[in-house]
Amino acid sequence: MAASPRFAPIAGGVVVAPRKSNEAGGGLMCAAPSRAGSGGSGTDRYVRVFEACDEDKKGYLSREDFKVAVVMLFGYKPSKVEVDSVMASVQQKNSGVLLEEFLKLMSTKKAAQLHHSEIRQIFTAFDMQYKGFLTLEDFKRAFNSVAPKLPERIIVEAFREVDQDSDGHVSFKEFESAMNYGQNEVSQLHFA
Repeated sequence: MAASPRFAPIAGGVVVAPRKSNEAGGGLMCAAPSRAGSGGSGTDRYVRVFEACDEDKKGYLSREDFKVAVVMLFGYKPSKVEVDSVMASVQQKNSGVLLEEFLKLMSTKKAAQLHHSEIRQIFTAFDMQYKGFLTLEDFKRAFNSVAPKLPERIIVEAFREVDQDSDGHVSFKEFESAMNYGQNEVSQLHFA
């Protein structure tokens, strides 16, 4: 017997989530389709999702409302740690996440998601044989195509720096860490 999922996409991209019995309305909560290409700017889309999740027109999203909003916008149920982090960051006087805070959080999350996607694309371009890791030869080939006059010793030094565990392979995690080095990653505060 399969366990009932907390959030379940159904026909047409509608998300269904059971409400806890102590929440207003009880029963099931439905939300509109969350397709990225549904038109309008990102901010407009965030506002529509906020309004759809704020069913009682409270002016804020409760913990459960926030979870549904993340599912609608990003397609995954946020972890308890992620939700705890967000809820702890809202001002003590509020009962939940206000629209302005929600817009900032979602914009930050989207930017982090795009950045991660770009890093993945670069890694894949380096990993031409789809091994799931990079070798020194992959580094040499990639650097020679973009900077043919770069001395080999510099490429070797760069590879050794990125290969944190010195196993002769650069994993995506090691590559991503190197690509993010020195960046101010505010998004990691809320979306680890």
